[in-house]
Amino acid sequence: MSNHILSDIDQANNLVELFLKRADEKGDAPFLGRKDDGKWVTQSWSEAADQVCLLAEGLRALGLKDGDRVALVSENRPEWCIADLAVMAAGCITVPTYTTNTERDHAHILDNSGAHAVIVSDEKLLQPLHGALLSTGIAEHVIGIEDLHRKQSGSFTYHNWSDVLAGDAAAARTAVEARLANITRDTTACIIYTSGTGGAPRGVKQHHGAILCNSAGAAEILINDFGVKDERFLSFLPLSHAYEHTGGQYLPISVGAEIFYSEGLEKLASNIEEVRPTIMVVVPRLFEVLRTRIMKQVEKQGKFANYLMDRALTIAEHKADRGKKRKRDLPMNAVLERTLRPKIRQRFGGRMKAMVSGGAPLNPDVGNFFEAMGLTMLQGYGQTESGPVISCNRPATGLKMDTVGPPMRNVEIKIADDGEILCRGELVMHGYWQNDTETARTLIIDPADPDGAPWLHTGDIGHLDDRGRIVITDRKKDMIVNDKGDNVAPQKIEGMLTLQPEIAQAMVSGDKRPYVVGLIVPDAEWALEWARANDEKFNLKELQGLPAFKQAVRAAVDRVNTDLSVVEKVRKFDFADEAFAIENEEMTPSMKIRRHKIRDRYQARLDGMYRG
Repeated sequence: MSNHILSDIDQANNLVELFLKRADEKGDAPFLGRKDDGKWVTQSWSEAADQVCLLAEGLRALGLKDGDRVALVSENRPEWCIADLAVMAAGCITVPTYTTNTERDHAHILDNSGAHAVIVSDEKLLQPLHGALLSTGIAEHVIGIEDLHRKQSGSFTYHNWSDVLAGDAAAARTAVEARLANITRDTTACIIYTSGTGGAPRGVKQHHGAILCNSAGAAEILINDFGVKDERFLSFLPLSHAYEHTGGQYLPISVGAEIFYSEGLEKLASNIEEVRPTIMVVVPRLFEVLRTRIMKQVEKQGKFANYLMDRALTIAEHKADRGKKRKRDLPMNAVLERTLRPKIRQRFGGRMKAMVSGGAPLNPDVGNFFEAMGLTMLQGYGQTESGPVISCNRPATGLKMDTVGPPMRNVEIKIADDGEILCRGELVMHGYWQNDTETARTLIIDPADPDGAPWLHTGDIGHLDDRGRIVITDRKKDMIVNDKGDNVAPQKIEGMLTLQPEIAQAMVSGDKRPYVVGLIVPDAEWALEWARANDEKFNLKELQGLPAFKQAVRAAVDRVNTDLSVVEKVRKFDFADEAFAIENEEMTPSMKIRRHKIRDRYQARLDGMYRG
């Protein structure tokens, strides 16, 4: 089928049409998998297609019309995929929301999107949503995937998933196909609200063509660099995030792959071994955690295991510098292929073709580590406003981990005079929902090309290397400009700090200041080991008050400083009161730090590091 994949995606008028084509081809083959009572169970393509059509007609029967918005509040599960496709098949627009949203977050999205209906997975996720439904008073229908034990509340009515899906599947399919004739690649498919690293989330209007363009670009990489056969994706990141929505749902649909849903972070390692996926899309923070775990496990296995790991890392470093392995490394590389690497690969299921990092910058050392362990890692780059993937590393162009690869298929890139990366193509959003001012700031037509499509101003600073790969230095809005006018890239420094075993999280600051300072969250496992070695009671808050503990962390900061320029060095640091987390709103659901939230909380502490 791989010969027809790209042409099918290119010729598809919308995402539902492509899905139904794949479902007809795959029939009773497994499509969606989940853990149920300790066992993995699957749903076939044909079963999923029937449910998509039935739910679409059920939504229309409730009175929903073309262009109506339907919010989707659910953890990753088969019904998420079915609901998303069904909303689009009904001619409506999906509005995905995060399961970590507060009542205030839900109220903002419901009010801004004007959602007429909400699909929610269970009673637990309904709790923070319920108050928002009452306060906004816009939604007319709430559909519970599981029984919500409610019937009526205020201006909206509750419905059971099974009741809305009742009907004749064949008749529903006929009705859906008639409706799809009027849904084009330019039709809005979903409104995805950005996770808000710098303020209130904005709704990005992603059209069907944007996601199809992204899927085609990613599928081309799979076909050309890895081949497409019996692919299985493990879905872990929130499907409400554009990265997982496209890369973890519509890319697998495009290539006819299976999608299995992880049980969550706590069980991710065991899920990987059980499911044996061929592709995973993950954020850098998870790779950093996995790297730390693997290194600690290898360290406990004795001198020979540590020797093998050191040799693997050295070979990977030389390969990264030269673009290929040195001839003298080939014998040791063969030894590693028989000893260390098979054990590591087995922990990742033994069938992993590639792990794709995206959503935030990946420290090159982390990428090189997994390369050294015999796992292929690709770093992608993009943003919600671009469907979301703009570029991706691939073996064919060289896996250079300090780049994010060349632009994907049918993506045009140029670098503005101030270094900002600009992007153009079908993947670019049509604008922000009900926000013409921000749309005009972000999508700009080049005066020299007045008839051309607008350029997406990404807000990222970077350049193209000699092989056309994008090198990103930092976010334009995050860039620190010190009091002497020097530019400092905070993400680079933070990435280097969090690779130290003593440091779990870090945020650096120094805009319009004489030097850079940092807020640090110590690594809990390292802190426990330090406490035991120094006969101290393990209480992280109390440890942070000990001069000896701070000096030990200072040593880690000093190690990083040796590899930084004078203006980049972290001169002073202090400890955060607790870990940056989604729950305290200091991290986004894709595990990026929210700088404005952290600064708001710790501004006095940051200011204090410039006194005296």
